[in-house]
Amino acid sequence: MNFYNKLKEDCGVFGVFGHKDAAKLTYFGLYALQHRGQESAGIVSSTEREINEHKGMGLVPEIFDENILEKLRGHISVGHVRYSTTGSSVAKNIQPFVVNYEGKTYAIAHNGNLVNAGNIRRALEKKGSIFQTTMDTEVILHLLAHSMRKGLSEAIVNVVSQIKGAYSCVLMTDDTIIAFRDPNGFRPLSLGLLDNAYTVASETCAFDLIEAQYIRDIEPGEILIIDKNGLKSIRPFPRHKHSFCIFELIYFARPDSTVFGLDVYSVRKALGGKLAREYSIDADFAMPFPDSGNYAAIGFCQKSGIPLEMGVIRNHYVGRTFIDPVYSMRGFNVKVKLNPVKHILNQKKVIIVEDSIIRGTTSKMRVKALREAGAWNIHMVVSCPPTKHPCFYGIDFPTEDELIASGKSVDEIKNYIGLDSLSYLSLDGMVEATGLPKNDFCLACFNGKYPVNPELGISKSYLET
Repeated sequence: MNFYNKLKEDCGVFGVFGHKDAAKLTYFGLYALQHRGQESAGIVSSTEREINEHKGMGLVPEIFDENILEKLRGHISVGHVRYSTTGSSVAKNIQPFVVNYEGKTYAIAHNGNLVNAGNIRRALEKKGSIFQTTMDTEVILHLLAHSMRKGLSEAIVNVVSQIKGAYSCVLMTDDTIIAFRDPNGFRPLSLGLLDNAYTVASETCAFDLIEAQYIRDIEPGEILIIDKNGLKSIRPFPRHKHSFCIFELIYFARPDSTVFGLDVYSVRKALGGKLAREYSIDADFAMPFPDSGNYAAIGFCQKSGIPLEMGVIRNHYVGRTFIDPVYSMRGFNVKVKLNPVKHILNQKKVIIVEDSIIRGTTSKMRVKALREAGAWNIHMVVSCPPTKHPCFYGIDFPTEDELIASGKSVDEIKNYIGLDSLSYLSLDGMVEATGLPKNDFCLACFNGKYPVNPELGISKSYLET
């Protein structure tokens, strides 16, 4: 249950090849990636003679225990944590998705969203394909089955030549793992090494937990085959300009990860520093709402010289569901997670450093709580521009009608939330904080310029000359 109207993360994938404890390592990898999906999780393993799987709704430690992991035998494993972006949140849609075809088993874990999945699905159904789920991920396996006559490598090349959108995938067969990433590189995907075993993960924080060495990113457009012969890389696409999702750096990725070659913690601090350069506000202190604005707040305070305080305290033991509060407990869903520190806030001028504003309803309730705690003036600075457009590449952004910045001016948003002032980081300031060129990022949620047409699934002319 999402009580706080924040963004839903996308999904997380993890794979291991060549380790006797592959499933256990995948469990810990998924545990580290739990922030990327909290609806469901699954692990599939292979001994090359048998395939074992276990999946369930809920959090990773709720689904797996020692006994279950002992049954997931084999030296190859792939896992997935999920928020539903395409396909409803039901048990049959839990990944990895597993099929048997001509005596071989295939399991796939997918992070992203295929914008032309509906068109492909309808075409396949006309040819007699029967789908078991509503996931776009299943489309990949159907296309794979239609292309297997030339072998697995050629089949993957044929699949990626047909699908459009965002995909960072790990495909497992009885004896092989294949990692592949869309040519725009929307979502992160990395390669690691543990002893003599290879690992693949959505974020490098998963490598840290299992003490694997980060080797490199799976490159945009790359197909990486991992089997008993080692690594084989195939690059079937002409080189594209990148379309890295900048929200991975602003909000989604863990701050202790490296994504797109960037240290997430440092980028978030730099975003806060850019805010301090762009806006000068008189205040007694600045504060984040834990944990989303923490690192931007550090950067903001270091650059501005304004003291950093924790004006609200987070309850780290909030469960996924609650007993319904009695009617008199107003704002329960906000207060149960974050509680204002009244003696710090009383009669103070406060700057809230926030990473984003999506619908605005959560910010409104939180600001009201600070007012009730005695805050005198409340200003908010946001470490990205106004989010005006939905995402079609694997993030559960609301529709345009639900995005407050799509229908309201900055001044109207300020008044709705109940602030004394509201300031967003400029688009150029946001990009400069990353240190990468502007053209390396997908900025569609801010400027509406989609790198891949979300309606037709036709890639725009992004090839380098």
